[in-house]
Amino acid sequence: MSTRFPPAREADLKTFSNNFKTKITASPTTFGLTAAQATSYGAADLAFANAFNAVQDPATRSPMAVSEKNDAKATLIAQIRLLAGIVQRFPGTTNAMRIDLDLPTRNPEPTPVPAPSTAPLLEVKGVTARTVRLRLIDPANPTRRGKPAGVTGAAVFSYIGTTPPVSLSDWKFEGNATRTVLDVQFPDSVAPFTLVWLAACWFNPRAQSGPASTPVSTNLGAGLTSLAA
Repeated sequence: MSTRFPPAREADLKTFSNNFKTKITASPTTFGLTAAQATSYGAADLAFANAFNAVQDPATRSPMAVSEKNDAKATLIAQIRLLAGIVQRFPGTTNAMRIDLDLPTRNPEPTPVPAPSTAPLLEVKGVTARTVRLRLIDPANPTRRGKPAGVTGAAVFSYIGTTPPVSLSDWKFEGNATRTVLDVQFPDSVAPFTLVWLAACWFNPRAQSGPASTPVSTNLGAGLTSLAA
């Protein structure tokens, strides 16, 4: 089939149309069409085929014959666009059926990105007063700064206390991070040198979360110290 749809060359258009007519006439409802639509298309196909054949023979070719062929072609193409559009949108149409009709195929539905199966590793890069700089690490590529494939970002959580809870629902949600290095700011009400915990989980483009990381802890600072880059 021509890469252009409908085919630009009239000979290719005639071949395409004959195949399309034959298939939809034999079983119109298979393609989401009615018998009346198939019959109407058959008439348009026959009119174009006869007009096309007439202009191929020097004995019958004339300006009037060419004009009639052009009119029949325009009618046929309008019918093709109408019925092909119905077939393409019909829920029962598969790519195999489109190929059988010489219609353009559609890309299959993209495979959904699954929820992350691993948790990030966490590294405290530094502390400045009540700001903790955190790095999220792909455990499969610990030396790489990027996120794992299929991961959009990470949900980050904090906890203040001696022993961190098992469930993240008992932690404070600090926000979503799309970068692997981020700062977590604790409020001024938290005393200097307080023990704090941090945890995170990756999420995919559909906001489906993976398992929680192993928590890491650090003590807040008392003053301003430089953060590691």
